[in-house]
Amino acid sequence: MPSEVALLESRTMRAEHLGRVDALDKVKALVMLPDGIHIRTEDASRYFEVSTDVIRQLTARHRAELTENGMRVLRGSELRSFHSDNMSLSSGGGGSYPQRRSSLTLYSRRSVLNIAMLLRDSDIARCVRTYLLDAEEGWREGYASLDRRLTNVEACLGGVGVALQELGPVLNRMSIRLDNLDRRLDATNKVVAAMSHRLCAMSDDIKRIDGRVDDVVHELRDLRRGRRRR
Repeated sequence: MPSEVALLESRTMRAEHLGRVDALDKVKALVMLPDGIHIRTEDASRYFEVSTDVIRQLTARHRAELTENGMRVLRGSELRSFHSDNMSLSSGGGGSYPQRRSSLTLYSRRSVLNIAMLLRDSDIARCVRTYLLDAEEGWREGYASLDRRLTNVEACLGGVGVALQELGPVLNRMSIRLDNLDRRLDATNKVVAAMSHRLCAMSDDIKRIDGRVDDVVHELRDLRRGRRRR
């Protein structure tokens, strides 16, 4: 797990955590300007509970990095337009926006998180860094757990592969036996069909014999009657 000092000193490591802007509100509510996107230097100082001079000095030392991550400096017509828009948005009870400033520095959530990873003398910034590092450690543990589970699944699949290889010859033998059984059943069906045909023929013969027996019986009766008449 990377240390807090490494996060303070490594721009590359800070860049890896800049997507976790949710960490700011996890530690302390970050009150945005009416546009919902930016805060001012004095807002940043209130959030981190340090003086505005501390924020300005840090901004001056790390201007390029903070600008890359959403810090803006407004001047001239852009500043006047921003003041006008935010005054109209905050007319229901927002803060004041001094009109005589020649410039105004604004910070996005991303750049505020960047400050949290640079500001040494702030308990709030320290808590944000701790939250980021703890969350990363939890993510690493979750990844390690998932990796172990995937390894177990792969091992099980390897066992299944071996079992299937061993099952192949058995299935082949069963298939041969089933084919033999099918042939024997076909032969049995043919024998049964032949026997059925012969039984039908025998039934016809028996009917004919029954008819001849009936004829003989009738003839014998006639003979008996003829003798009695004599």
